[in-house]
Amino acid sequence: MPITRRHVLAGAGSAVLTTAFISRAQAAEFNYKYANNLPAAHPMNVRAKEAADLIAKETNGRVAINIFPSSQLGADTDMLNQVRSGGVEFFTLSPLILSTLVPNASISGIGFAFPNYDAVWKAMDGELGKYVRGEIAKQNLVAMDTIWDNGFRQITSATKPIKTPADLENFKIRVPVSPLWTSMFKAFKSAPASINFAEVYTALQTGVVDGQENPLAIISTAKLFEVQKFCSVTNHMWDGFWFLANKRAWERLPEDLRVIVAKNLNEAGKKERDDVAKLNASVKEDLVGKGMTFNDTDASLFRAALKEAGFYAEWKAKYGDEAWAILEKAVGSSLG
Repeated sequence: MPITRRHVLAGAGSAVLTTAFISRAQAAEFNYKYANNLPAAHPMNVRAKEAADLIAKETNGRVAINIFPSSQLGADTDMLNQVRSGGVEFFTLSPLILSTLVPNASISGIGFAFPNYDAVWKAMDGELGKYVRGEIAKQNLVAMDTIWDNGFRQITSATKPIKTPADLENFKIRVPVSPLWTSMFKAFKSAPASINFAEVYTALQTGVVDGQENPLAIISTAKLFEVQKFCSVTNHMWDGFWFLANKRAWERLPEDLRVIVAKNLNEAGKKERDDVAKLNASVKEDLVGKGMTFNDTDASLFRAALKEAGFYAEWKAKYGDEAWAILEKAVGSSLG
């Protein structure tokens, strides 16, 4: 099923996902919950539902995956604790937020590291992704082989366009709860505030912060255009979602069922990548129609500012030479 702007902007109700599985779950041998922070209409939830349907079919009803979108089961940090404890069995999370538990998971989010998607998938389907999954496994979590896409992130503002690094000085910007995000915007001399995604709209609406940064698909599906006027195309970070499983719950599944679940979740992740890339490429027109003003930026200016502030040197020291070398090998250049 192709994902179009119409599907995403339709705002399909979360209840569709959470109620569609009731009869199936009652009969399932393994009744698992999957939680995430995105709207039901986002490609991640659409593809996850397709995968859940296929998993139920291919396991003859033995595995039911019940989907809880839109932070229904709590904020990101709450759900991370739940997947660790087994309160939920599956959870998708940005590697940068995951870094609060797995410090080196955030290495894929280093500012201005990836010039394009080819570089991203070469890294995340290759040595860098393998390295990060190994780090995640040390925390008794299982990461599926395919990382799902969130997209390249852009900066929005209610007060002014962000054209150069100087425009970020003293700018009150919401960032996810992650040390890397906070560090990067402090390097730009901004005033970053760590706020869970479930609270972003209200924080923007009430002026707690003046701006935020997210891929265009999320700016659209979360209706942030209602409380933001300007969008600066910075592509400052690529962000994705690791599809995580509670290790004990994963190992309770017999091997043959694990193969079916992993296969379908990984295939769904590949489809979701295509959906998000297409959506982020096409949704700009809709956002302009809803009143947002766009401007392009020069990445080299922002990268130079980060280098001058010591951002890259600081994070190379934190990640260690091994991880940094894997990252630079993937992006094909020195990050300073």
